[in-house]
Amino acid sequence: MADPDQDAEAEPQPELDDDAMHRFPVPDFEDLPDDLRERIVEETDRAGFTPNVFSAMAYRPSHFRAFFDYHDALVEDTALEREEIEMIVVAVSGVNHCYYCNVAHGALVRIYADDPQLADQLVANYRTADINDAHRTMLDVAVKLTERPTEIEESDLEALREAGFSEEALWDVASVAAFYNLSNRLAMFADMRPNDEFHTLGRE
Repeated sequence: MADPDQDAEAEPQPELDDDAMHRFPVPDFEDLPDDLRERIVEETDRAGFTPNVFSAMAYRPSHFRAFFDYHDALVEDTALEREEIEMIVVAVSGVNHCYYCNVAHGALVRIYADDPQLADQLVANYRTADINDAHRTMLDVAVKLTERPTEIEESDLEALREAGFSEEALWDVASVAAFYNLSNRLAMFADMRPNDEFHTLGRE
């Protein structure tokens, strides 16, 4: 008796975009370790496309694992709202002029904040964005840590406490800012390019 699975059409595999980054080669999906392929399939199914950061980071599988493990910890074990995390990412990426993160995480700000304009405001100048005082304080500290880390003082932490952030949230503000400074610099060094889909997500 024939195996019905033999006639079933095979699941299409993601194709990693050769233009995901311009300064290093993007590996072929089928050449990746099983765990990376599983994670990329999961993300592709969730998003409807393969974000280019997955294609780019796959160049170094051990770094891929560490990078996304830390990313997952930051968004899953956090005292911040996801909207707040993405606001920090975009404000930090804005002052760093990171094309990939401005566009990709700008889309996530639009989605999680349910606001089609906020990301553009944050990228241009978070200080004039339509945000509340607590979020302005949060971004002031994240951007100060980005631009002038030697000037961080106890008063910066106290300002966050007075704005209503918990002690764990203080740690998380700094952790998100620090991680995306790393991400920004790596994305710019490799010349990572955002997927076309990110430009239009959440605008309507």
